[in-house]
Amino acid sequence: MNKAVFAGLVLTVAGVTAQAHHSFAMFDQTQRVTIQGTVTEFQWTNPHAFIQMDVPGANGKAEVWHIELNSPNNLKRQGWKSTSLKPGDKVTLITNPLRDMSEHKGGLFISVTLADGTVLGE
Repeated sequence: MNKAVFAGLVLTVAGVTAQAHHSFAMFDQTQRVTIQGTVTEFQWTNPHAFIQMDVPGANGKAEVWHIELNSPNNLKRQGWKSTSLKPGDKVTLITNPLRDMSEHKGGLFISVTLADGTVLGE
């Protein structure tokens, strides 16, 4: 393999790797928001797990919040299981909110308190 072809392959792989990783800049990590609601979905997926939950809004109508967590591998080391959250669970969650919530409600996971008082995170 000549040097030019090898260099091209290295640059291609580096570009794909860089694209696969994203920043947490969309979250305001200087702010913390506490929300209470009902889990509607828990996705135990790579590269990040997600919680979707319904949170009562100011107008009484449920707002859908999307919360991004760490990878399942890291969560497992912190004591999580793929069954730690289930649809219907009532939880209190602390999050770093999205910087712009004009279209969607969401945030970066900090911790969650389950109905039995168990705290996961932080």
